[in-house]
Amino acid sequence: MGAVSPVGLDVPSLWEAMAAGRSGVDYITSFDTTGYDSRIAAEVKGFDPTVYVSRKQAGRMDRFTQFAVAASLQAVENARFTVRPEDEPDTSVIIGTSVCGLLSVCQQLEILARYGPKRINPIFAPTMIGDAAGVQVSLLLNAKGQSYAPSSACSSASDAIGHAFDLIQRGVVRTAIAGGTEAPIVPVVVAAFANIRALSSHRGEPARACRPFDAHRDGLVLGEGAGILVLEQLESALERGAPVLAEVVGFGATSDAFHLTQPAPDGRSAARAVRLALERAGIAPDEVDYINAHGTATPLNDRTETNVIKAVFGERAKCVPVSATKSMVGHLLGAAGGIEAVITLLAMQHGLLPPTINLEHPDPECDLDYVPNAARPADIRVAMSNSFGFGGHNSALVFRRFEENR
Repeated sequence: MGAVSPVGLDVPSLWEAMAAGRSGVDYITSFDTTGYDSRIAAEVKGFDPTVYVSRKQAGRMDRFTQFAVAASLQAVENARFTVRPEDEPDTSVIIGTSVCGLLSVCQQLEILARYGPKRINPIFAPTMIGDAAGVQVSLLLNAKGQSYAPSSACSSASDAIGHAFDLIQRGVVRTAIAGGTEAPIVPVVVAAFANIRALSSHRGEPARACRPFDAHRDGLVLGEGAGILVLEQLESALERGAPVLAEVVGFGATSDAFHLTQPAPDGRSAARAVRLALERAGIAPDEVDYINAHGTATPLNDRTETNVIKAVFGERAKCVPVSATKSMVGHLLGAAGGIEAVITLLAMQHGLLPPTINLEHPDPECDLDYVPNAARPADIRVAMSNSFGFGGHNSALVFRRFEENR
């Protein structure tokens, strides 16, 4: 696995922050927020793409692509995986995103308005598209299997991982680099999310703004970064002595078909996605040891997700630890499911439940065990990660600890 996040530029630093309950939310530094209703976000700090690629290559990439390249190269290195010539057709790259290359779009629109069409950068067309990240990773690794970019709002990365799982399980490819990437902290996106009243208007300490499941929660906080996994057919991984972190065993996805931005109040489609993932995994609800919640800190999402968990897990719902790590890294939109999959696997690996920070005022309607404010030791054999997006996208992934002698 590989990660670029608001709390660190690699997997170890991401986990250190999760274990410590440290937030990456602060005042926006990338542009002047004067006149904006929300002035905070979880930005990636100190990122240098030339650690991974040449300056010329980096210049041909939007920020969201640079994040994906960095996290993908980390993941491949950590997996001790090399795309040999015989592996090329059997290696896919599936990297989800939601808002794509909007930083490049905004920059080129300014150039168009100021200097006219002749000054538009000719490399702009392949830089802005949603598949740009996957294309660049494929080029760098010489991966010639299927490559595309799921774009299902906040479910994009989870869908990418789920689709990669499907391809491998069906024998289409043997290996896939999969996850999500996003760089949405640009003026137009911040303004758009603020104007639909999705963003937190917290005026105190920025790190305390994102409060999933808290009674005083008032909206999400945008984040940026990438989370990438190397998925591989088990037999292949064992044959080459790969460090197997866990098994992907279940994926479920549905649509609410209800509203552009709001989750369906009854949560039926979301619950069905969770059930589909568990059924496909052959996992009973009482076997799940941890849930990484979508947990955006919006009033509707947190209440609906709580009810979804209750609908699926019944009386056991209050016994399953649930945490919302967006409280620390913000909402990475199309990359959320990728970074949260990485965090979920790290929790399993370290036997530690990451906390939901800033949960200080219990909401009577959100009454599950959200691992409030401090990490907690736990034996995690089976874990689930939920992603629920604008437009009614619902996705769930199920991971199981790898036991070679099972």
